[in-house]
Amino acid sequence: MSNKKISYGELSDLNLKLLIALSRSTQKVHKKELRTIKEGGLTLTQFAVLEILYHKGNLRISEILEKALATGGNMTVVIDNLAKEGLVKRCGDPKDRRVNLISITEKGRQLISEIFPKHVENINEIFNVLTADEKNILLNILKKL
Repeated sequence: MSNKKISYGELSDLNLKLLIALSRSTQKVHKKELRTIKEGGLTLTQFAVLEILYHKGNLRISEILEKALATGGNMTVVIDNLAKEGLVKRCGDPKDRRVNLISITEKGRQLISEIFPKHVENINEIFNVLTADEKNILLNILKKL
């Protein structure tokens, strides 16, 4: 097998390097981010649901999906499991009896209020390698994508 590097043109090669660097950094950030979530005994999706309900209040499953940037495939299972643990509950929507709202319970509120500050601290540690200016530049660049 040859070690000869194949080029797809200077611009394409740069774009491929950029995609790889972006993917690797995203994977590393998510791996580090998961640390405090796992220590709290939650999956990433469970954490996302509790965090959204904690900060936004009662929501429909479709609204949770939109805010969690997740697909509907396993969200019902995630919510069922959170409900079994007593962390969330389903309640009727007074505006539409056909729809259930998902709300965080006091037990869920206590759990997320313990985990979230640790999560924020962890996120701060992850991004402390960047200056405030670098963070703003990166944010603006990512918004362009």
